[in-house]
Amino acid sequence: MRWERFFDDLEDELASEWEAERAAVETEAERLRLSRVDLRRRLRALAGAEAALVFDLVDGSGLRGAAAGVGADWVSVLPSDGGGAVLVPLHAVAAITAPHPELLRSARAGEEGSALADRMTFGFAVRDLVRRRTPLGVHLISGRRLHGTIDRAGADHLDLALHDPGSARRADAVTGYRVIPYSGVARITLESSDSLRVG
Repeated sequence: MRWERFFDDLEDELASEWEAERAAVETEAERLRLSRVDLRRRLRALAGAEAALVFDLVDGSGLRGAAAGVGADWVSVLPSDGGGAVLVPLHAVAAITAPHPELLRSARAGEEGSALADRMTFGFAVRDLVRRRTPLGVHLISGRRLHGTIDRAGADHLDLALHDPGSARRADAVTGYRVIPYSGVARITLESSDSLRVG
């Protein structure tokens, strides 16, 4: 009788050790999986979600809204206040607030995204705005806000023709020009309700 109990105890102890080892391996596998999840993948999982997100930007401002699309190095946001779409380069995102269930869901995201979206850089999106000739606001990481129309988009900068908000870019309305490195942009706010969506 004592031997049976001794072997039962050994079996229970061995089963507990195996279970603990299996749990440790699963935990380490999950840590390894999470170490490969980048911010873009999490944003893609959050894109289209009903929950409003809050983007804290490096210029000290906050932006509440839904992620509408994600490119190679940017996210488009549809503000909760109903304003125009906002293009935010990822280098300008200081933090993102989201409901806990959405954060957990985004961490479990498995989809890779489209190869096309991965090639759509911030410069690509800005060149699309040049083509549209859309009046917009450019918020710099310094906190300064400029209004105008983007005339040209280079590899790492844009040329902005300055004019009053809400007015079209006409030669007599332009008050000046700025060359702005992409690294200095905190966000670009479209004055219309156009959105920048990416697959």
